[in-house]
Amino acid sequence: MKISKQNAEHYVWGDGCDGWYLHKGDETIIHERMPPGTSEERHLHERAAQFFFILTGQVVMETDGEWLELGPQEGLRIAPGTPHCIHNRSHDAAEFLVISKPGTKGDRIPREELKPD
Repeated sequence: MKISKQNAEHYVWGDGCDGWYLHKGDETIIHERMPPGTSEERHLHERAAQFFFILTGQVVMETDGEWLELGPQEGLRIAPGTPHCIHNRSHDAAEFLVISKPGTKGDRIPREELKPD
């Protein structure tokens, strides 16, 4: 079966952000959309490695205290155990793919005490 945002399982996260499960299994592939000015809660995954690939817009990814800007057709791998969060500080929505292996269900650990200043 063909999969798209129109027929994928949808969820809302954060402050008005959207996600669509393109694949669920031993790995997950998610298409996410972040409105301007939104961010994710800082967290880590003990087992899952993740790869973020930007489709449209600009984001800033914080990984273990380092900041990196990502634009269209750019990506970043996050190793298991690495605190991270994504921010859309631009004036436009950003859309990206998040590929996680293994899937992140039950593997997300908030790390509020590690938030950088």
